[in-house]
Amino acid sequence: MGGESENGKPYEESQPVPVGFWDPSLEQIRNRAFVKWVITTAVLMAFILSVLSLYWGVFFDVQKRLPNLLVYVVDFDGQAPYDTSTPLVGPTITELTEKMVNGEMPTLGFRIRSPAEFNNDPIQVRQAVYNFDAWAAIIVNPNSTSLLYSAIENGNASYDPLGACQLVYQDSRDETNWFEFMLPIIRTYMTEAQSMVGKKWAQTALEQAASNPTILANMQSVPQAINPAIAFSEYNLRPLFPYTALPAVSIGLIYLIIVSFFSFSFYLPIHMQYISPKGHPLKFYQLIIWRWCATIAAYVFLSLAYSFISFAMQINFTKTNPITSETQVTRIEDGNPVAYGHGTFPVYWMLNFWGMIALGLACENVAMIVGQPWMGMWLIFWVITNVSTSFYDIEIAPGFYRWGYAWPLHSVVEGSRHILFDLHSRIGLDFGILIAWGAVNTLFFPFCCWFQRWKTQRGIHEYWPME
Repeated sequence: MGGESENGKPYEESQPVPVGFWDPSLEQIRNRAFVKWVITTAVLMAFILSVLSLYWGVFFDVQKRLPNLLVYVVDFDGQAPYDTSTPLVGPTITELTEKMVNGEMPTLGFRIRSPAEFNNDPIQVRQAVYNFDAWAAIIVNPNSTSLLYSAIENGNASYDPLGACQLVYQDSRDETNWFEFMLPIIRTYMTEAQSMVGKKWAQTALEQAASNPTILANMQSVPQAINPAIAFSEYNLRPLFPYTALPAVSIGLIYLIIVSFFSFSFYLPIHMQYISPKGHPLKFYQLIIWRWCATIAAYVFLSLAYSFISFAMQINFTKTNPITSETQVTRIEDGNPVAYGHGTFPVYWMLNFWGMIALGLACENVAMIVGQPWMGMWLIFWVITNVSTSFYDIEIAPGFYRWGYAWPLHSVVEGSRHILFDLHSRIGLDFGILIAWGAVNTLFFPFCCWFQRWKTQRGIHEYWPME
């Protein structure tokens, strides 16, 4: 029933007979397999310890580098025409700033700056924040103390403590830095400032009331002038909104790397048809040209599909935003401001396109050089090094990570934030870095194709051989 094999023996007799794992005939195979297992495990352990440490290392001793996150403190209190009374609010907040800077607890890079550096204009402080000169600014308004005196002397019931000071920032620059590291410390700072000013002002007000009963009556009608006395108006120049834009400038960009990486496996069988057709194979140099052109053309459409996701999620790319100046505060109800008018989406698409070229051609070249199974390790390395230096601010990372400024995903993230939130522009530098990556990888592309052909012609197995 089983039939005969080619050597005339019954088919069942021609097949190898399975044996147990500890059979003596498998001794050499067991030894080789064990050695390969040990080597493979050791390599993977070394890879995990070295490459994954890059991700954890971004936040190593981060508290020591928080001073790199600059916060300007500018005291305009008592400037003309509000110089009729001795300033109290500004000097008290300046004193608090010096106390925090000289304290033992980790804190931000508070810097006391003179109003003269900003031509005595609070709007220019906002401009400095927009220009990325500082991450945030504490501004003490010129009339902070004079309004307090006016409130108790004239019984000004319309006095608003929020008119005393300003907090200026833009959380869309880096929401992780702002919400995780900066905002908790700044909240503590503002609470302490209210407390210090409140104590000093209450004592001053009571001294005034002791000699003037009218002031005491006014204090009863304007209690907010005593408690809390001052508060901080918050101006978020460029808020991170809509929230659907968050994946476009963070975790969603990981998939730009992944799509670029796996497109190699999808398109390789198409390219290989030119090597062994039924007729004549394509000349090798023309095959290289075809592969490069086909890859770039694919990136055009793949990056367009990726960009359309943000468009479909109703992120604003076309609606005119009422922002008329860089220092104007963006209202959430107006949506995210467009950086290039009706040309915003094409610019966004081109940024993703060049980002895909920078990320993808590198993957193409490495895949042709290392082959399987090392391609998977390369993907992990490529994702971790790009994510570590783009999703988290390099300013508070150890100095080792400065190379991240040249890594492609950092430019994609920075450029996307500018395009989607109208942040301070470095778009020329961002495109320049991505184009440079594409140019360098294009130069290496023919050599990598040649190396892949050389391996194929010699039958070099991409996996570790067992013999």
